[in-house]
Amino acid sequence: MHSIKYRTYYEDTDAQGVVYYANYLRFIERARTEYLREFGYQQKELLKKNVIFIVRKLSIKYLSPVYLDEIIRIESNLRKVKKLSFNFLQEIYNEDNQKVCEAEVFCGSIDAETRKPFMLPFEIQKKMIKESS
Repeated sequence: MHSIKYRTYYEDTDAQGVVYYANYLRFIERARTEYLREFGYQQKELLKKNVIFIVRKLSIKYLSPVYLDEIIRIESNLRKVKKLSFNFLQEIYNEDNQKVCEAEVFCGSIDAETRKPFMLPFEIQKKMIKESS
């Protein structure tokens, strides 16, 4: 499990000071990127190896609003790893430790040049399998 914190800013909210629903996708994207970075993989380095991770499917459930200037915590749990794909369960919590959002994100690995499915590099696959068990 990996966790990051983020303060919500005016740019994240609508006119009523409530975080705009689409911005939750930005929050969980940042959390996945930081998860991979902590895991030892930066996206620009993966690109040099011709590997791109894409979101191929997403299911999101909004449970409670988040407001301007709140500090939220985004938890990312790697759930399942296959040869060409992996998925995360990501949850967002507010300052009172109340779950406000949950998302299941299915990612695929593609070749940077052909944009076709591409097997996860073995060393990444091995680390991810260990992390997800």
